[in-house]
Amino acid sequence: MLGRRYFRIKVFQTLYGWFLGGETRPEVAEKNLLQSIDRIYELYFLQFSFLLEVMNFYQIKMEDAKHKFYPTEEELNPSLKFINNLVIRQIRENKDLQAQIKRYKISWTEEQEMVRKVYQKMRNSKDLKEYLNSGINSYQEDREKLYRLIKKFIVRSGELQFFCEERSIFWTDDYHSVGLLLLKTIKLLTENFPEDDSFTNLFNKEVEEDDPAEDRKFMVDLFRNTISGGEDYNKLIEAKTRNWELDRIALTDIIMIKMALTELICFPTIPIKVTLNEYIEISKLFSTPKSKLFINGILDKLVEELHSEGRIRKTGRGLMT
Repeated sequence: MLGRRYFRIKVFQTLYGWFLGGETRPEVAEKNLLQSIDRIYELYFLQFSFLLEVMNFYQIKMEDAKHKFYPTEEELNPSLKFINNLVIRQIRENKDLQAQIKRYKISWTEEQEMVRKVYQKMRNSKDLKEYLNSGINSYQEDREKLYRLIKKFIVRSGELQFFCEERSIFWTDDYHSVGLLLLKTIKLLTENFPEDDSFTNLFNKEVEEDDPAEDRKFMVDLFRNTISGGEDYNKLIEAKTRNWELDRIALTDIIMIKMALTELICFPTIPIKVTLNEYIEISKLFSTPKSKLFINGILDKLVEELHSEGRIRKTGRGLMT
Protein backbone atom coordinates (compact mmCIF):
# COMPACT_ATOMS: atom_id res chain seq x y z
CA MET A 1 0.00 0.00 0.00
CA LEU A 2 2.82 2.38 0.84
CA GLY A 3 5.43 3.29 -1.75
CA ARG A 4 9.18 3.17 -1.18
CA ARG A 5 9.34 6.96 -0.98
CA TYR A 6 7.16 6.84 2.10
CA PHE A 7 9.49 4.28 3.69
CA ARG A 8 12.48 6.48 2.86
CA ILE A 9 10.76 9.40 4.55
CA LYS A 10 10.12 7.35 7.68
CA VAL A 11 13.76 6.24 7.79
CA PHE A 12 14.84 9.86 7.27
CA GLN A 13 12.68 11.02 10.18
CA THR A 14 14.08 8.29 12.42
CA LEU A 15 17.66 9.14 11.44
CA TYR A 16 17.02 12.82 12.05
CA GLY A 17 16.07 12.03 15.63
CA TRP A 18 19.07 9.73 15.93
CA PHE A 19 21.61 12.31 14.74
CA LEU A 20 20.05 14.99 16.92
CA GLY A 21 20.96 12.87 19.90
CA GLY A 22 17.55 11.39 20.66
CA GLU A 23 17.26 7.62 21.01
CA THR A 24 20.78 6.15 21.22
CA ARG A 25 19.87 2.47 21.19
CA PRO A 26 19.62 1.27 17.58
CA GLU A 27 17.30 -1.61 18.42
CA VAL A 28 14.82 0.77 20.06
CA ALA A 29 15.04 3.23 17.16
CA GLU A 30 14.38 0.37 14.71
CA LYS A 31 11.39 -0.77 16.74
CA ASN A 32 9.98 2.76 16.71
CA LEU A 33 10.57 2.98 12.96
CA LEU A 34 8.64 -0.22 12.24
CA GLN A 35 5.93 0.71 14.70
CA SER A 36 5.43 4.01 12.89
CA ILE A 37 4.63 2.06 9.72
CA ASP A 38 2.12 -0.17 11.48
CA ARG A 39 0.45 2.94 12.88
CA ILE A 40 0.02 4.16 9.29
CA TYR A 41 -2.18 1.15 8.58
CA GLU A 42 -4.09 1.76 11.79
CA LEU A 43 -4.74 5.37 10.77
CA TYR A 44 -5.91 4.20 7.33
CA PHE A 45 -8.49 1.85 8.82
CA LEU A 46 -9.45 4.42 11.46
CA GLN A 47 -10.39 6.94 8.77
CA PHE A 48 -12.51 4.31 7.03
CA SER A 49 -14.15 3.47 10.34
CA PHE A 50 -14.93 7.13 10.98
CA LEU A 51 -16.64 7.39 7.61
CA LEU A 52 -18.87 4.45 8.54
CA GLU A 53 -19.60 5.99 11.93
CA VAL A 54 -20.73 9.23 10.28
CA MET A 55 -22.96 7.20 7.94
CA ASN A 56 -24.47 5.34 10.91
CA PHE A 57 -25.13 8.69 12.59
CA TYR A 58 -26.72 9.95 9.36
CA GLN A 59 -29.08 6.98 9.30
CA ILE A 60 -30.02 7.33 12.99
CA LYS A 61 -30.81 11.03 12.55
CA MET A 62 -32.92 10.24 9.50
CA GLU A 63 -35.00 7.79 11.52
CA ASP A 64 -35.26 10.20 14.47
CA ALA A 65 -36.63 12.91 12.19
CA LYS A 66 -39.57 10.71 11.21
CA HIS A 67 -40.70 10.59 14.84
CA LYS A 68 -40.72 14.32 15.52
CA PHE A 69 -44.04 15.87 16.62
CA TYR A 70 -44.40 17.69 13.31
CA PRO A 71 -42.10 16.08 10.73
CA THR A 72 -41.91 17.63 7.29
CA GLU A 73 -42.75 15.72 4.14
CA GLU A 74 -39.05 15.46 3.40
CA GLU A 75 -38.40 14.03 6.89
CA LEU A 76 -41.22 11.51 6.52
CA ASN A 77 -40.02 10.41 3.09
CA PRO A 78 -36.28 11.15 2.97
CA SER A 79 -34.04 10.28 0.08
CA LEU A 80 -32.25 7.00 0.76
CA LYS A 81 -29.74 7.56 -2.01
CA PHE A 82 -26.80 8.32 0.26
CA ILE A 83 -27.66 5.52 2.70
CA ASN A 84 -27.82 3.08 -0.23
CA ASN A 85 -24.64 4.37 -1.88
CA LEU A 86 -23.10 1.30 -3.52
CA VAL A 87 -19.53 2.15 -2.49
CA ILE A 88 -20.59 2.77 1.11
CA ARG A 89 -22.24 -0.63 1.04
CA GLN A 90 -19.00 -2.19 -0.22
CA ILE A 91 -17.04 -0.53 2.56
CA ARG A 92 -19.56 -1.50 5.24
CA GLU A 93 -19.66 -5.16 4.10
CA ASN A 94 -15.92 -5.60 3.59
CA LYS A 95 -14.84 -8.42 5.91
CA ASP A 96 -11.17 -7.42 6.10
CA LEU A 97 -12.07 -3.86 7.10
CA GLN A 98 -14.30 -5.14 9.89
CA ALA A 99 -11.51 -7.44 11.06
CA GLN A 100 -8.99 -4.56 11.05
CA ILE A 101 -11.36 -2.29 13.00
CA LYS A 102 -11.67 -5.05 15.58
CA ARG A 103 -7.92 -5.71 15.58
CA TYR A 104 -7.08 -2.08 16.30
CA LYS A 105 -9.98 -1.77 18.77
CA ILE A 106 -11.36 1.30 17.03
CA SER A 107 -14.43 2.72 18.73
CA TRP A 108 -16.26 6.04 18.44
CA THR A 109 -18.50 5.62 21.47
CA GLU A 110 -16.79 8.46 23.34
CA GLU A 111 -16.50 10.69 20.29
CA GLN A 112 -20.13 11.18 19.28
CA GLU A 113 -19.90 14.97 19.52
CA MET A 114 -17.13 14.96 16.91
CA VAL A 115 -19.19 12.60 14.74
CA ARG A 116 -22.19 14.92 15.07
CA LYS A 117 -20.17 17.97 13.97
CA VAL A 118 -18.84 16.26 10.87
CA TYR A 119 -22.32 14.89 10.09
CA GLN A 120 -23.83 18.38 10.32
CA LYS A 121 -21.30 19.83 7.91
CA MET A 122 -21.81 17.00 5.44
CA ARG A 123 -25.61 16.95 5.78
CA ASN A 124 -25.92 20.70 5.06
CA SER A 125 -23.39 20.76 2.23
CA LYS A 126 -24.17 21.75 -1.33
CA ASP A 127 -22.32 18.65 -2.54
CA LEU A 128 -24.64 16.26 -0.74
CA LYS A 129 -27.77 18.11 -1.84
CA GLU A 130 -26.65 18.02 -5.48
CA TYR A 131 -25.92 14.31 -5.18
CA LEU A 132 -29.33 13.52 -3.65
CA ASN A 133 -31.11 15.48 -6.39
CA SER A 134 -29.02 14.47 -9.40
CA GLY A 135 -31.54 11.96 -10.76
CA ILE A 136 -28.68 9.60 -11.60
CA ASN A 137 -28.27 6.16 -10.08
CA SER A 138 -25.02 4.43 -10.95
CA TYR A 139 -21.94 2.99 -9.32
CA GLN A 140 -19.77 5.57 -11.04
CA GLU A 141 -21.79 8.49 -9.67
CA ASP A 142 -21.87 6.93 -6.19
CA ARG A 143 -18.08 6.62 -6.25
CA GLU A 144 -17.41 10.10 -7.66
CA LYS A 145 -19.74 11.89 -5.25
CA LEU A 146 -18.53 9.88 -2.26
CA TYR A 147 -14.95 10.77 -3.21
CA ARG A 148 -15.83 14.49 -3.05
CA LEU A 149 -17.63 14.14 0.27
CA ILE A 150 -14.80 12.15 1.86
CA LYS A 151 -12.23 14.65 0.61
CA LYS A 152 -14.12 17.64 2.05
CA PHE A 153 -15.52 16.24 5.27
CA ILE A 154 -13.28 13.34 6.34
CA VAL A 155 -9.79 13.97 4.95
CA ARG A 156 -10.05 17.73 5.60
CA SER A 157 -11.86 17.40 8.91
CA GLY A 158 -10.10 19.56 11.49
CA GLU A 159 -11.91 17.69 14.25
CA LEU A 160 -10.75 14.27 13.07
CA GLN A 161 -7.21 15.49 12.41
CA PHE A 162 -6.94 16.92 15.93
CA PHE A 163 -8.30 13.67 17.39
CA CYS A 164 -5.74 11.61 15.45
CA GLU A 165 -2.80 13.84 16.36
CA GLU A 166 -3.77 13.66 20.02
CA ARG A 167 -4.05 9.89 19.83
CA SER A 168 -0.57 9.20 18.40
CA ILE A 169 2.62 11.19 17.82
CA PHE A 170 3.18 9.09 14.70
CA TRP A 171 0.10 10.64 13.08
CA THR A 172 1.10 14.30 13.27
CA ASP A 173 2.86 14.12 9.89
CA ASP A 174 0.83 11.23 8.49
CA TYR A 175 -2.77 12.38 8.62
CA HIS A 176 -2.97 13.97 5.17
CA SER A 177 -0.81 11.30 3.52
CA VAL A 178 -3.15 8.59 4.78
CA GLY A 179 -6.11 10.70 3.68
CA LEU A 180 -4.73 10.61 0.15
CA LEU A 181 -4.47 6.82 0.40
CA LEU A 182 -8.09 6.69 1.51
CA LEU A 183 -9.14 8.78 -1.48
CA LYS A 184 -7.04 6.67 -3.82
CA THR A 185 -8.75 3.55 -2.48
CA ILE A 186 -12.14 5.00 -3.39
CA LYS A 187 -10.88 5.77 -6.90
CA LEU A 188 -9.54 2.24 -7.38
CA LEU A 189 -12.63 0.43 -6.12
CA THR A 190 -14.69 -1.40 -8.74
CA GLU A 191 -18.23 -2.69 -8.58
CA ASN A 192 -17.10 -6.32 -8.44
CA PHE A 193 -14.46 -5.86 -5.69
CA PRO A 194 -14.69 -9.00 -3.48
CA GLU A 195 -16.04 -8.41 0.03
CA ASP A 196 -13.42 -10.74 1.54
CA ASP A 197 -10.50 -8.93 -0.13
CA SER A 198 -8.41 -6.26 1.60
CA PHE A 199 -8.54 -2.70 0.32
CA THR A 200 -4.76 -2.58 0.66
CA ASN A 201 -4.52 -5.15 -2.15
CA LEU A 202 -5.71 -2.45 -4.54
CA PHE A 203 -2.31 -0.81 -4.05
CA ASN A 204 -0.41 -4.10 -4.15
CA LYS A 205 -1.81 -4.81 -7.61
CA GLU A 206 -0.52 -1.44 -8.77
CA VAL A 207 2.99 -2.14 -7.47
CA GLU A 208 3.94 -5.74 -8.15
CA GLU A 209 7.09 -5.64 -6.03
CA ASP A 210 5.16 -4.49 -2.95
CA ASP A 211 6.08 -7.11 -0.34
CA PRO A 212 5.72 -6.31 3.39
CA ALA A 213 8.73 -8.48 4.32
CA GLU A 214 10.90 -6.82 1.66
CA ASP A 215 9.71 -3.37 2.68
CA ARG A 216 10.59 -4.11 6.30
CA LYS A 217 14.06 -5.34 5.31
CA PHE A 218 14.57 -2.29 3.09
CA MET A 219 13.84 0.13 5.94
CA VAL A 220 15.94 -1.69 8.54
CA ASP A 221 18.90 -2.11 6.18
CA LEU A 222 18.71 1.52 5.07
CA PHE A 223 18.61 2.70 8.68
CA ARG A 224 21.45 0.44 9.90
CA ASN A 225 23.79 0.97 6.96
CA THR A 226 23.36 4.75 7.01
CA ILE A 227 24.46 4.77 10.65
CA SER A 228 27.31 2.28 10.22
CA GLY A 229 28.67 4.15 7.19
CA GLY A 230 28.68 7.45 9.06
CA GLU A 231 32.42 8.18 9.26
CA ASP A 232 33.11 6.96 5.74
CA TYR A 233 30.26 9.07 4.39
CA ASN A 234 31.46 12.13 6.31
CA LYS A 235 34.85 11.88 4.60
CA LEU A 236 33.24 11.49 1.19
CA ILE A 237 31.00 14.51 1.74
CA GLU A 238 33.82 16.65 3.20
CA ALA A 239 35.97 15.96 0.15
CA LYS A 240 33.26 17.38 -2.11
CA THR A 241 32.41 20.35 0.11
CA ARG A 242 35.86 21.80 0.81
CA ASN A 243 34.49 25.31 1.02
CA TRP A 244 32.00 24.24 3.68
CA GLU A 245 32.32 22.89 7.18
CA LEU A 246 30.04 19.94 7.80
CA ASP A 247 28.46 21.53 10.84
CA ARG A 248 27.40 24.49 8.65
CA ILE A 249 25.51 22.27 6.21
CA ALA A 250 21.86 21.59 7.08
CA LEU A 251 21.53 18.32 8.99
CA THR A 252 18.63 17.34 6.77
CA ASP A 253 20.87 17.63 3.68
CA ILE A 254 23.66 15.59 5.30
CA ILE A 255 21.25 12.81 6.26
CA MET A 256 19.72 12.64 2.79
CA ILE A 257 23.14 12.47 1.15
CA LYS A 258 24.16 9.68 3.55
CA MET A 259 20.96 7.76 2.85
CA ALA A 260 21.53 8.13 -0.89
CA LEU A 261 25.12 6.89 -0.49
CA THR A 262 23.82 3.88 1.42
CA GLU A 263 21.46 3.02 -1.42
CA LEU A 264 24.14 3.54 -4.06
CA ILE A 265 26.65 1.31 -2.28
CA CYS A 266 24.55 -1.25 -0.38
CA PHE A 267 21.44 -1.79 -2.53
CA PRO A 268 22.56 -3.35 -5.83
CA THR A 269 19.03 -3.72 -7.28
CA ILE A 270 17.98 -0.07 -6.94
CA PRO A 271 18.86 1.96 -10.07
CA ILE A 272 21.13 4.97 -9.54
CA LYS A 273 18.63 7.31 -11.19
CA VAL A 274 15.85 6.18 -8.86
CA THR A 275 17.99 6.88 -5.78
CA LEU A 276 19.01 10.34 -6.98
CA ASN A 277 15.48 11.33 -7.96
CA GLU A 278 13.98 10.08 -4.70
CA TYR A 279 16.25 12.10 -2.42
CA ILE A 280 15.93 15.23 -4.52
CA GLU A 281 12.13 14.93 -4.20
CA ILE A 282 12.30 14.26 -0.46
CA SER A 283 14.56 17.29 -0.02
CA LYS A 284 11.75 19.47 -1.39
CA LEU A 285 9.60 18.36 1.54
CA PHE A 286 12.07 18.60 4.40
CA SER A 287 14.87 20.97 3.53
CA THR A 288 15.60 24.42 2.12
CA PRO A 289 14.59 25.61 -1.37
CA LYS A 290 18.23 25.40 -2.53
CA SER A 291 18.85 21.96 -1.01
CA LYS A 292 17.79 19.99 -4.08
CA LEU A 293 20.53 21.70 -6.14
CA PHE A 294 23.12 21.17 -3.41
CA ILE A 295 22.24 17.51 -2.87
CA ASN A 296 22.07 16.82 -6.60
CA GLY A 297 25.46 18.44 -7.19
CA ILE A 298 27.22 16.53 -4.39
CA LEU A 299 25.66 13.20 -5.35
CA ASP A 300 26.55 13.63 -9.03
CA LYS A 301 30.21 14.05 -8.07
CA LEU A 302 30.11 11.14 -5.62
CA VAL A 303 28.43 8.78 -8.09
CA GLU A 304 31.19 9.43 -10.63
CA GLU A 305 33.91 8.86 -8.03
CA LEU A 306 32.37 5.76 -6.43
CA HIS A 307 31.61 4.24 -9.79
CA SER A 308 35.22 4.68 -10.97
CA GLU A 309 36.43 3.08 -7.71
CA GLY A 310 34.11 0.10 -8.20
CA ARG A 311 32.16 0.79 -5.02
CA ILE A 312 28.87 1.09 -6.86
CA ARG A 313 27.90 -2.30 -8.25
CA LYS A 314 24.44 -2.58 -9.67
CA THR A 315 22.98 -5.85 -10.94
CA GLY A 316 20.40 -6.13 -13.70
CA ARG A 317 19.84 -4.42 -17.03
CA GLY A 318 19.63 -0.64 -16.91
CA LEU A 319 20.55 -0.29 -13.24
CA MET A 320 23.78 1.61 -13.81
CA THR A 321 21.85 4.71 -14.88
